[in-house]
Amino acid sequence: MAVVVLAVGLGIGLSAAKDDNKRDFEVVKNLDIFFSIFRELNTFYVDQPDPKKLITAAIDEMLGELDPYTDYIPREEMDDFKFMTTGEYGGVGAVISASDTSFIMVRELYRGWPADKAGLRPGDLFLEVAGKDVRDFKVSDVSDLLRGTPGTDVSLKIWRRSENRILNLVATRQKIQINPVSYFGIVSGTTTGYIGLNNFTQDCSAEVRRAVEQLRADGATSLVLDLRSNPGGLLDEAIKIVNLFVPQGSTVLSTRGRLPMYNKTYTATRQPLDTTTPMVVLINRASASASEIVAGALQDLDRAVVVGRRSFGKGLVQSTREVEYEGGLKLTTAKYHIPSGRCIQALDYSHRDKEGAVGYVPDSLISEFRTLNGRKVFDGGGVSPDIKVDTDVLSNVAVALLSSDVIFRYAVHYRAQHPTPPTGKFALTEADFDDFCRFAAADGKFTYKNRSNESLKKLVDAAKADHYYDDNRQLFDQLAAALEPNLERDLASSRESLVELIETEILTSYFYSTGAIPYTFGRDRDLQATLSLLAQPDRYRGLLDGSVPSHAGDKRTSNAKE
Repeated sequence: MAVVVLAVGLGIGLSAAKDDNKRDFEVVKNLDIFFSIFRELNTFYVDQPDPKKLITAAIDEMLGELDPYTDYIPREEMDDFKFMTTGEYGGVGAVISASDTSFIMVRELYRGWPADKAGLRPGDLFLEVAGKDVRDFKVSDVSDLLRGTPGTDVSLKIWRRSENRILNLVATRQKIQINPVSYFGIVSGTTTGYIGLNNFTQDCSAEVRRAVEQLRADGATSLVLDLRSNPGGLLDEAIKIVNLFVPQGSTVLSTRGRLPMYNKTYTATRQPLDTTTPMVVLINRASASASEIVAGALQDLDRAVVVGRRSFGKGLVQSTREVEYEGGLKLTTAKYHIPSGRCIQALDYSHRDKEGAVGYVPDSLISEFRTLNGRKVFDGGGVSPDIKVDTDVLSNVAVALLSSDVIFRYAVHYRAQHPTPPTGKFALTEADFDDFCRFAAADGKFTYKNRSNESLKKLVDAAKADHYYDDNRQLFDQLAAALEPNLERDLASSRESLVELIETEILTSYFYSTGAIPYTFGRDRDLQATLSLLAQPDRYRGLLDGSVPSHAGDKRTSNAKE
């Protein structure tokens, strides 16, 4: 009955305006159609339909016609949404995930928080949580049991598979506030200060400020802000971070929406912290939204050199509106434009093809803009770095080892075999890699495909269609045998990239994700390119004043992945 009241209420409210505007009439008409269909289903369908399920499906389909960022948030999911924006919740401080068993697994621990203090380790499997058998539970169900009022205890029965023993532990929930600055420190052997920022949650700008102040006190003469794989977050925090490094009064961002209330210009309103220290921002394809605001604004204002790969290309701004029954609607209300005037949105959701697919902004519509110093930059597809650093494409076997958690489980196994944390520079030995190969081969569930074999199958199909296959069957069979996946061979050929992945996972198991970061600096290509740049002051200044060519000034010929 509540649905009837709501639908009728909307109809009355909009009917008064239907003669004024054809669009309003279409709104009313289609709401009436929707309600009529729902009423008939609810009354006459052969089985009793679930109204919540039907309405939710309708809402999801409706919002799916717009963009992936416009989303309905029901009351029961509001806590998760608030955590995304504040980084704060009541719980035990652990990241959990599905595993290769019927039990949920501890994926990562936050140093010093309840789960860590209780003795949990990455790889532990939850058998019981709060007295409930959690076999076959979803990740979200176990997460709900772990969360709760700060100060309350939650009992945990876990299976430490690496040691083949069951442990009974108790964690006391706390108000968890995850620091968005994952790590900061002076890069060993240099005077370059590094700051890793994971997301743009509430007050992250204050954490970045503290990191900069400490690094300068420790002797840093240059700064690196790492925004790689940072998905974004709060717009205001991004603006405050830019404000730390640019003169007061600088235009940082403007937003333009359909309604005047969303047309705003944001400027640096405070005195900056540092406008002169040489600075580099690191980005990659997973740097999005607020990350692109910071990287793009600092690039447009010629305050920092951007290094890495082209960013994701999300130039859409979302606002949250309250809806009935304590839910929320996160919807796109504007597009943002960084100081040069460019919008970096890559996908054009307002124009879909006949199949409903979304395409990139076409090359013909990509426009040239200018930075404060007159350098060329372009819109229509993310922030292009001033210095592009290519990365190796992982082999199929490496991707499969990551996605199937074989590397993660080997790190858990390694730690069980080596209880004492490594000291100094850590490197996987020949014996360790051989041990990993045996571990991977012993995993009966691990399978993978290779690109060559998949391409050969397509070639065979084409040869059959052209009637070439029968005359060359022996040749195709020989090629198929040569390209058949061979784990021993493929592990050996991917050794270099696999060693890096394994070392990082092992270090994380000992030192948490934050503690493992400095161990990766020596093989971090983006950071090494940055250190090389900072060691050449003339080149650094030349990139900012335009006297040295920048990759960001190259006209794109394709908006696909760069």
